[in-house]
Amino acid sequence: MPPTDERDYFERIYKVVNHIPRGKVATYGDVAAIVGDGCDGRIVGHALGALGPRSVQVAWQRVIGRNGKITTSGLHQPDKLAAESVEFDERGYVVMSRCHWEGPSEEWVLANGFQMLPKGGATEDVPDNQLRLF
Repeated sequence: MPPTDERDYFERIYKVVNHIPRGKVATYGDVAAIVGDGCDGRIVGHALGALGPRSVQVAWQRVIGRNGKITTSGLHQPDKLAAESVEFDERGYVVMSRCHWEGPSEEWVLANGFQMLPKGGATEDVPDNQLRLF
């Protein structure tokens, strides 16, 4: 049964986000698809926005918009990603063909009670407007 309060998803979201490897990114929709149980990209955005002081413990910078666009403002997300060798195109978008995470292994999914990411990533995502985190 899906949680009744979106905050019930937050710890599961943080676990998935921390599983994204350095140098890779996932979309809000990707994270939601892996969490499953009715989670959506909007909830992922709310969870990251609620990090507060925990932002140093969760790799929030690795979650971006579906087309590779940085969706936060003022938090040095591009600098953090560049320091992890994430590549950007001339528009400042992440080069998804090289940096998009394919999702967790089946073993990790089964051991942790999550869902496999569909091939090619999730189709649902949050709007491309700027999100306020923390």
